[in-house]
Amino acid sequence: MKPILESVPLEKSQSILAFCFDKKNFETPWHFHPQFELTWIASSTGTKFVGDFIGNYEPGELVLLHSNLPHYWKNGQDQAAQAKSYVIQWNGDAIPKAPELEAIHEMLKASAQGLIFDRSQAETLFPLIQKSAGLQGAELYIQLLTLLSALVDCNHEKLSQGSFTQAIPIEYSSRMEKVHDFVAANYVRKVYLKELSDLVNMSEQAFSRFFSKMMGRPFFTFLNDYRIHAAARMLLEQDDAVAQIGYACGYDSLPFFHRKFNEAFGISPAQYRKKHSVKP
Repeated sequence: MKPILESVPLEKSQSILAFCFDKKNFETPWHFHPQFELTWIASSTGTKFVGDFIGNYEPGELVLLHSNLPHYWKNGQDQAAQAKSYVIQWNGDAIPKAPELEAIHEMLKASAQGLIFDRSQAETLFPLIQKSAGLQGAELYIQLLTLLSALVDCNHEKLSQGSFTQAIPIEYSSRMEKVHDFVAANYVRKVYLKELSDLVNMSEQAFSRFFSKMMGRPFFTFLNDYRIHAAARMLLEQDDAVAQIGYACGYDSLPFFHRKFNEAFGISPAQYRKKHSVKP
């Protein structure tokens, strides 16, 4: 499945689209589009890619994305629940440049790095987002303004280190999709740069420059981030020993695994499991 410059199906009489996605898997690849997007994950777990960010996602996350910001939600392989999300997409000129809306425009500007909102504050808005999927016309427009106005007062964190406000060539997106799929299938073993460069028909040096430009970090730093977040999810979803999980995520050296995990989360793998475990 090739990645695309996604064409959001807005009619000439529309500037806003709201819908519910409810299937076995999130099928849209690493992509971008000229519309802004507000996404609420209702069910499913896995890994999200937003700009140069990579991390786990879980039900209840609410993310605001600027136009042309590359993003991708990839399901966990063994999930039982449906992949369900509620999405609102809108053209940039749908929100007028009015002084009363200045705070909303500042938030939209910040969304060039992707914003994830504090769940405890944003969860009161989930019913409104869910209801939006059944609205059209003026009702949907008013609902969007209501949601954005409320989100201005919610705490949030930026996801991507870099901002993405310019259009990304489709061929770049296609290469990145191939890289993402390769990493997802092979992170458990030793990965060689030549495999990736051959995959996208580039020299190793050219691929290294390309990847660093697109993701804001060298490939092997990205690969380590992927492995660490995969390990973090396994620590909570499986009962395997910490060492076994480290090996399963591609780490030959357990001290190196512990060091990288501590760098990412500030605590050891065992402490992370104890802190976030939902078991009694």
